[in-house]
Amino acid sequence: MEMMWQDLVFLAGSVLSIVFLAPTIKDASARVPLGSSVPSMTIGGIYAFTYGTMGMTFSAAGSIGVAVMWSLIACYRAPGEQGMKNVLRFATDLGRQTRDIVQIALPTTDGGHEQAQAQSQTEHQSGHQQSAD
Repeated sequence: MEMMWQDLVFLAGSVLSIVFLAPTIKDASARVPLGSSVPSMTIGGIYAFTYGTMGMTFSAAGSIGVAVMWSLIACYRAPGEQGMKNVLRFATDLGRQTRDIVQIALPTTDGGHEQAQAQSQTEHQSGHQQSAD
């Protein structure tokens, strides 16, 4: 099978990404939010799989390299603890946030009035409203 020139272009882009990400991994004081590194790591993995299914071996290898770089950043350059616990913490927090959003977005059987009434009753009993800060 003939190699496509696009395969080399995507490989070159991945190599440049790896080169530009290397200083972040080397800098022990760098802090990259998990909200940036985990999605980037995931996208790199998805691209690698996609390129692989298209027969673009070099592009797939380059994207795997980018995904590995972002995973190292997620593990060792995120605020907080180091290691895979960071990625697990991000996934757990994302799951909790998603659950909270779904609970808010889905109406209850009484149209959401039950929760509002319970909050109103609590505020009335305490004599003040709580700030939404």
